[in-house]
Amino acid sequence: MKQLNLQKLQKNLRQKFLKMGVKMVGPETIYFSKDTKIGKNVTIEPFVVFGAKVKIGNNVIIKSFSHIENCKIENKVEIGPYARVRPGTVLKDGSKIGNFVEIKKSILGKKSKVSHLTYIGDSVIGKLVNVGAGTITCNYDGVKKNKTKIKDNVFIGSNSSLVAPLTLEEGSVIGAGSVITKNVSKRSLALTRSTQTQIKNYKRNSK
Repeated sequence: MKQLNLQKLQKNLRQKFLKMGVKMVGPETIYFSKDTKIGKNVTIEPFVVFGAKVKIGNNVIIKSFSHIENCKIENKVEIGPYARVRPGTVLKDGSKIGNFVEIKKSILGKKSKVSHLTYIGDSVIGKLVNVGAGTITCNYDGVKKNKTKIKDNVFIGSNSSLVAPLTLEEGSVIGAGSVITKNVSKRSLALTRSTQTQIKNYKRNSK
């Protein structure tokens, strides 16, 4: 009986949002919470799950296989596919969370992009920030969670580790493959990268 009630609830929620003008491809695969709030001109692709306390603005696109809970999504935001938006997150106007991105207890500023393969936790990110693939905010030291602050117009190269507590000031650039442990000043380039070694005419040991 409980299962039938849940199925009826989902059917009613889907019908409600369809009548509101929410565009759904494969609505039977989308799962809402009873307190989900959705604005105008929103598109939701198949296999998206909404947990409790999700508020979505206008002109938002949520792509397939994304999981979203306890967060605020403002206008013109793009999420997914395969994205996880965890509790305490705010995605500001025009921001983007791409495939295989997880974000938790963080603010992503206006028109900032975290396009793929990234973990953002306990962070405040300004506007027009680009976070490269493979970037990780190292927010947990084994005892407590630490904050990462990334100011406006920062560019973070791929495969970077940002060890909190940390502040990246406005306009700074992080070179790809870096482990950043100290604050970075305005319009500075920071990188931690070993010098590449090349041995000519190298021969591998044969078995």
